[in-house]
Amino acid sequence: MKTYDIDVQNLKSARHDMGLIEFRLDLTVVNLPPRDEGAASSRLRLPVEHARTLLILLKQQIAELDKLQPRSRRSGRA
Repeated sequence: MKTYDIDVQNLKSARHDMGLIEFRLDLTVVNLPPRDEGAASSRLRLPVEHARTLLILLKQQIAELDKLQPRSRRSGRA
């Protein structure tokens, strides 16, 4: 498996369509050399302000998706 170092530069927007949430963002992707630290995995790095914005955008998009579900099918609600 190839591993990457992904650095988020700018979050532009978020939207949902057909059960998927899509983000527009500027980022840099660098191929990482293999390491002997166990399982290979990619790494996502973003500034705290972008992480907060991403969390807000995710909450908004999930709330919009919840509105589309019938009340009896919403998870975690009675």
